[in-house]
Amino acid sequence: MAGKKPAKLRRMPSQTERKRYVFFSIQSSMRLDFSEARNAIMGSMLGWMGESGMAKAKPWVIRNLWGGKEGVIQCSHKYVDDVKFALALVRQIGDSKAIFQTTRVSGTLKSGKEKLGT
Repeated sequence: MAGKKPAKLRRMPSQTERKRYVFFSIQSSMRLDFSEARNAIMGSMLGWMGESGMAKAKPWVIRNLWGGKEGVIQCSHKYVDDVKFALALVRQIGDSKAIFQTTRVSGTLKSGKEKLGT
């Protein structure tokens, strides 16, 4: 009995949160820093959804897919419209003006990249 590990508790597949990936592009005069863009996006979402909505939406800007003028946000499937609206509310990042456009919403990163051709 000393060599046995305790069994891990796993969630049932029906209990796992479904994710969506929101692909977006930014129209701006200069290339943008990831941390400035993330802070502007999260600030806009906090202003639109509030802390409770942010906790339920679980937004996450994915750093590995940041391209300077395009990126991906992971969120809950129920809050995709709120995330898209919060992106549209961002008007400025740092000192430069910016316009956000949602290019695609996908259930997986792989299919989203294939459809965009990246």
